[in-house]
Amino acid sequence: MPANGQASSGYLVSTDTARLLLDCGPGVATALSAVAAPDQLSAVIVTHLHLDHCYDLLPVGKSLLSRGVRYPRPGEAAQDWAEIDAVPLHVPGGSRRRLQELAALFPVTTAPVLDRAFDLAFDVREYVPGARFSVGDMRISLHELRHSAPNCGIRIESAAGTMAYTGDTGVTPGLLTLAAGADLLLAEATLPVTDDGPHGHLSAADAARAAQAAGVRTLVLTHFSSSDTGWLLARRDEAARAFTGTIHLARPGATFEIREAPP
Repeated sequence: MPANGQASSGYLVSTDTARLLLDCGPGVATALSAVAAPDQLSAVIVTHLHLDHCYDLLPVGKSLLSRGVRYPRPGEAAQDWAEIDAVPLHVPGGSRRRLQELAALFPVTTAPVLDRAFDLAFDVREYVPGARFSVGDMRISLHELRHSAPNCGIRIESAAGTMAYTGDTGVTPGLLTLAAGADLLLAEATLPVTDDGPHGHLSAADAARAAQAAGVRTLVLTHFSSSDTGWLLARRDEAARAFTGTIHLARPGATFEIREAPP
């Protein structure tokens, strides 16, 4: 959840030719506006439809729409509309209807085009686990993981290297496929202990063990349930006991370079 001025889940991946937003939770629309305009996005991918990963899709969509709307003058029946390029939005199967229902909760009666975030601003594309596609020079594959809502981890390969992002998941063999040989693994570390229940979250130690087994070079821990410095450092120390590579704690505005390992 947003805490201490930090937004929920949202991560911008950039190459020389594309910008890709992974997840879009509360606060991400504001954070994104500090580094990129929404129309500079090449695509958005949402791992699963829990609000801390998708709720700011609506304000990002309305920001895109606002660039094309012309408000009516007195006596005019409808506003003009300037076409915009829709941003591809990749979401789990069944998400389109729920997102349209979200947009319908906040109608703008004088400019109804602003209610159409999910058919004009975004080109909504529902995916299934195992899907593969490209965004600019990035090759994307989606890997089914274990969470209370259908969740796919995202693997991104390009000339700059390979990264993987878990979204939300419990311990599952799919993590090793997702992260195999990755230069960087962005992994949730929600809990201080392993989640043996049906919800599906990782501890920092769980993420570290998966990274070690998958041959990852750098581990970035994220999706914390506390922003307390002592709590975070304890999670990093737990991860360091299981993973021999570089470990970072995610923080707002942090950037990480991804490069192929030298021969």
